[in-house]
Amino acid sequence: MSKLLPLVDVCSTSLAREPLTEPQAAELARAFKALADPVRLRLLSLIASHAGGEACVCDLTDAFELTGPTISHHLKVLRETGLVTSEKRATWVYYRAVPEVLQRLSAVLVPGEQVAVEVPA
Repeated sequence: MSKLLPLVDVCSTSLAREPLTEPQAAELARAFKALADPVRLRLLSLIASHAGGEACVCDLTDAFELTGPTISHHLKVLRETGLVTSEKRATWVYYRAVPEVLQRLSAVLVPGEQVAVEVPA
């Protein structure tokens, strides 16, 4: 598995403002590729729009005519790309969208705007 670049480095500029470096393009492509799948895009939407901003896996599986392992695979891809986080509580796993990541991905597509990014100390 490739080492992920911090999204702070990847998404600190607009595509129209300056060209992306090769590592930035590779990392952004990985994240956008994860979102290019209709099931993953729906999963992310279901999670982000769920009451309280998080959803139990039990709430997600009923929305699809897919097996549990297939849903788990798609959630794993979203988790590995940093689009969602997960927390196990008893026997269920709860998922939460990472708003900062979604904002950075969308900001890179906005023509001519630079994104203000806070770097953790």
